[in-house]
Amino acid sequence: MARIEGVDLPRDKRIDISLTYIFGIGRNSAVAICEKSGIPGDTKTDNLADGEVVRLREVIEREYRVEGDLRREVSQNVKMLMDIGCYRGLRHRRGLPVRGQRTHTNARTRKGPAKTIAGRKKPAK
Repeated sequence: MARIEGVDLPRDKRIDISLTYIFGIGRNSAVAICEKSGIPGDTKTDNLADGEVVRLREVIEREYRVEGDLRREVSQNVKMLMDIGCYRGLRHRRGLPVRGQRTHTNARTRKGPAKTIAGRKKPAK
């Protein structure tokens, strides 16, 4: 089993798909990493030799910011936005959508489950 940047890559998938399990590597980056390390993208992760895994690891460490470093950088960027009090920072602080989406309806992912507000009871007839 290949282990890169602290992530166990799935054995039964192609290497260009398996690399996307690492935070910070998408499909295009995975294909580029395979090309730079000289490994065909359709090779199964199980069939990689130790030398090929080492080449993949070196390319990723040299050219990409992934996993813990990337997560730390993203969280620091969000914290900086909140500290300076800009609009995006306020939206993060309040747990609302940041990129201009509507909030009158929808936005349930950011706002959480709907909180029902008790209405006035209608008199019985």
